[in-house]
This record gives sequence, C-alpha cells and structure tokens, in this order.
Amino acid sequence: MNDWPEGWSDDNRGSGYGGGSASAQPESARVMRQVRRPGPGAYGGGPAPASPPYAGGVPQQPSYVDGGEAYGSDYNTGQVYGSPGGGGPNLPGSRMREPRPAPNWRRRIKWTAITVLTVTVVTAVGTYFWADSKLHRDVDLSKVIDRPEAGEGTNYLIVGSDSRAGLSDEQKKNLHTGSAEGKRTDSMMILHTGSNGPTLVSMPRDSNVTIPSYTGSDSGKTYQGTGRQVKLNAAYAEDGPELLVRTVEANTGLHIDHYVEIGFAGFANIVDSVGGVEIEIPKGGMKDKKSGANFEAGKQTLNGEQALAFVRTRYALAGSDLDRTKNQQKFLSALASQTATPSTILNPFKLYPTMSAGLDTLVVDKDMSLFDLADMFWAMKGVTGGDGKSMNMPISGNSPNGNLQWNTTKVKQLVNELKNDETVTVSSN
Repeated sequence: MNDWPEGWSDDNRGSGYGGGSASAQPESARVMRQVRRPGPGAYGGGPAPASPPYAGGVPQQPSYVDGGEAYGSDYNTGQVYGSPGGGGPNLPGSRMREPRPAPNWRRRIKWTAITVLTVTVVTAVGTYFWADSKLHRDVDLSKVIDRPEAGEGTNYLIVGSDSRAGLSDEQKKNLHTGSAEGKRTDSMMILHTGSNGPTLVSMPRDSNVTIPSYTGSDSGKTYQGTGRQVKLNAAYAEDGPELLVRTVEANTGLHIDHYVEIGFAGFANIVDSVGGVEIEIPKGGMKDKKSGANFEAGKQTLNGEQALAFVRTRYALAGSDLDRTKNQQKFLSALASQTATPSTILNPFKLYPTMSAGLDTLVVDKDMSLFDLADMFWAMKGVTGGDGKSMNMPISGNSPNGNLQWNTTKVKQLVNELKNDETVTVSSN
C-alpha cells in the first residue's frame, strides 16, 4: 500500500533516496533537512494566495534546509529523542526513570545513634530528678556536736525502724507489727565502703552505750552527759536520728558520713516489688508467734510479709539478738543483690516500682545524694558476693545492767582499720 500523498512518485522525492549509491564507499551521514514551515502571519489570516496551489500536479510542500535548530549535530551520532548513551528511541508509552540513589548508611547510622543517645540522656536525667524528689531528707547531721574526724572511705549508719507510718489496721495485723505509737530502732548497722571492699557491722539494739552530751534536735537545747548507760536503741527513742548518730560516734570514735532509715512498710514493699527474695532458712526452721515467722528449713522465696517476719524474729533463735542481727545482714545483702541485677535495672516496669517503693519510705540525711545511695546498695551487694565482710560488733559479755557489753579492745582496733580504710582483721568473737 502506498502511503505517499496522491500524485507523488519516486522521482518527486529527490535524487538518490532509496536508490542506493554508485560509489564503493559507504555514504557518509546526511543531515536531515529541516521542514521550514510558514511563519506566523504568513497568510495574514486572509484568503489563500491567488496562485494555484498545485504546480505540475504536485502539492506545494514546505521547503527543507540543511542544519537548523530543530535537529542538531547529535542526530548524526545517534543521540536522538533524548536517549541517554546513544540507545534507541523511547518506545511508545514507555517512561525512562532515573536510577534510585544508594542509601547513605553512614548518615543513617549517625542520626540513629544521635537519636538513641538523646532519648537515653533525657530519660536518665528525668529519672534522676524524679527519684531525687522522692527522698525524705529529714535528718540534719549538722546538729550533731563534738564529732570525730572523718577518715578514709564512707560510713553509712543504716537503721531499720519499727515505724508503722502508712500502715492500715489490716496491714498491721498481717505484718504482726502491733499498734505502738512512735518508732524505735529494730536494727542498726554500720556499712563502710572503701578501696578494700565493704564491711558491714551490726550493732545489737541491746548494746550497752553511754548517752553523751548532745543538742536537742527540736529544742536546740544542750543536754550535758551524765554517764547514763542505756541500750543503744534508747538513744533513738529519746531524741531521734541525730542523738543516735551522736551516741554511735561517741561510743565508737567513728565518723558517720550518712544516715539511712527504712520502716516496716517500706521494707515489705521493696521485697514485693522485686518479686520476693530467696533466702536459706537454717536447719530446724523458724517459728515465732510475735513476728509471725513460720518457715520450714531450706531455700525458699519470701514475700514482703514473710521477709519482715524473718528479719524481726528474735525469740525463735537461741542466740537472741546476736543471731537476729546475722539474719538481718544476710537478708539485706540478699535483697540488695537481687535488686541490683540487670533483670531489675534494665526493666523499667520493674525498676520504677522498686525505686518508688524504696524511696517513698527512706529517710536520709540532708547531704545524701542518689549516688551515695547507689554506692550503699552496691556495697551491700558486694558483701553478699564475697567481696566484703559482715560481722557483729565484738561482744565481751553482759554489762551489770544486763545489756550486751562491747569488747573495747577489739572495737578500738576495728574502728582504726575502718578509719584508715584497711582490710578488717577483727573478728566478732
């Protein structure tokens, strides 16, 4: 089928096209002639010219010129229709896409790390201020007079009180705390931290001590010492934490750097928040109606109520208060060890309830920081892990008033070793 316009013939298409070349050499590339179309207004919008539209029976065609702007030199090299790299023309309906750039992994990793670091820092700072605001800094050690010089390392006085604050009547019944007003010290320990490992020294509450001169925590009045000898826990009952610190320092010669106190409710809540604490019940088991203890021998996990009964048990033990202080050390060390584990620290659903349970009921001195508190807990964990030592204050027997009398020679040696941050060589016996 002939697609040429009517009246066209091969002769009308110009010379040589389609007819080949007589030369032996191949023809060089020709430049396609450009169609020169009539410019705008060529006809002026008027009627067609009077000259006949056909000459010799052939329609008048636009003239062609070589070169021009429509077809550049790229045509001769195959660069046609915008084909990059000399490929063929785009097929009808096809779309050429630019290749997707490779991801910049270094940039992505950098910004991911920055984001994670920022979130971590913000969370840590927020947690610090949240926890810091929960501490009850109610003890002012600046009221303590005639203090011994501070030595090497840090000394914490850790007190377990029988405070029933915050307990309902039902809780008091379940925890076997009774309903006595006020609060007394159920346990007292000195925890020393330093370069030679931690040392935990329990002071039985029946220890015989002398009440020194002191300044009243509320009245500000100075009370002169008379040589009056009482049980150690009587100092706390008489004028609270400040007099207790003053009495411990006066009777030992050891400077107390920080004071930490926890009541019944706080202790039970901390134990429950970590899911209980595993402890080894000694042979023969423990049964004490007053504390509520009723345990078979062997390893078992105690909840808050059971744990409180365990550390308060006195009458079920042959050694009375001395054996009870050993159980208290044992349990508190186990509690610190279980609290300071990755499963608790790295789990916000466990960490925050645990911190809240403990911080809500802790009473500390005004200079106590969260870092000091963390140091104390890690030291307690170290005692459990074998990196430190736990012991009772050396006892020589009973005093004339029936209280436990400290062995003054051993106590002096113990205090000197702690003040100089030396390895403790003194034994309890």
